[in-house]
Amino acid sequence: MSPSVRDRLPGLGLRALWLVLAGAALLTGCGESLRQAPQAKAAVTPAQAPARAADTETLELGRKVYNYRCYFCHGYSGDARTLATTYLDPKPRDFQSTPAAALPREAMLVAVRDGRTGTAMKGFTGILTAREMEAVTDFVRNEFMVSRAANTRYHTPENGWPGHERNLVAFPFARGEIAIDTPWDQLNDEQQRGKRLFLGACITCHDHGRVQQPGAVWESRALSYPRDAYCTTCHQDTPRSAPQGAAHPQRPATHTFSEPDGSVPVRSPQQAPTRVGHSFLVHDTPPVLRNPTALEARGEQLYQKNCAFCHAADGTSKSWIGSFLEPHPRDLTSAQEMRGMTRERLAQSIADGLPGTSMPAWKHVLGKGDIDALIAYIARAFHPVPNAAGS
Repeated sequence: MSPSVRDRLPGLGLRALWLVLAGAALLTGCGESLRQAPQAKAAVTPAQAPARAADTETLELGRKVYNYRCYFCHGYSGDARTLATTYLDPKPRDFQSTPAAALPREAMLVAVRDGRTGTAMKGFTGILTAREMEAVTDFVRNEFMVSRAANTRYHTPENGWPGHERNLVAFPFARGEIAIDTPWDQLNDEQQRGKRLFLGACITCHDHGRVQQPGAVWESRALSYPRDAYCTTCHQDTPRSAPQGAAHPQRPATHTFSEPDGSVPVRSPQQAPTRVGHSFLVHDTPPVLRNPTALEARGEQLYQKNCAFCHAADGTSKSWIGSFLEPHPRDLTSAQEMRGMTRERLAQSIADGLPGTSMPAWKHVLGKGDIDALIAYIARAFHPVPNAAGS
């Protein structure tokens, strides 16, 4: 693998980085083009696929294409033992365990060209040339399915990892042979040294090591792309009443509510939102507090910095992110959703989080004074929050 290609290879990083990279990979073809301006070439068909042994130049071209575009899911050694694989269903193909006779070259060319429906394997027409498709197919068949070779190991001196074997005690945790959350008293001295090394260094990239107790999933199932006017309680021209709660200064000018007599203003098509996102933008505008107390002002800063991402700047949870999460974050302006809420209960929810939802525990981030300030702000800006009875 040439240094110019190797330098551009993305590494296996943290889970959040994987979520970004995986989404971009599936949409854009697992990376930028090997050329500045890729040209769409004629599609490869079985009739065009030569039944010949690939030459060295072709195999090296295939290696470069594979190491730049395919390794992230299929692994440097073609065994699909990657971080990405742990998130995909069905799993990417393990070429090391696939006999060449069981997977014809022509079928592989079709998969590279057109992708495979129902999997994360996308087609590369318009991204790779016909020659590159043939080269990477021949490389995979020769390197993994026939020769069972290792291709490129990541932890090599050439990749900046001299003497990697000195970290041998941490390998069982990186490989998933020992669960990361194994109690310390169940590990011998060498395993304890390996766990400390893994947690102190290796976990930066090997963050998806095996655990015995995975715990609650922080991120809930995402909904599909919200259509415009997803905020049906505010933006659709149907007879709906305004959300209950503290009045927001921006609402009269941006929302359509029932008139005092119960009639619903009719909005013409020309007045409808013209761009997806307009329905969410209004909820990213915080309410204007007049003469807030020092505690409320502090709470406003904390809320807009930490809470608005999910609950929206105006407390409705109808922002872009809030609309994706299921169950939706609590609408702090809703009388129904805030029914029975007390300051004590709200403080506990903020401190400890809510199991089964995307609400995490904040007790290690926010102190008691911060939580008190948040509650003061919520009670002033969104919905009154009383003390518990008798307190």
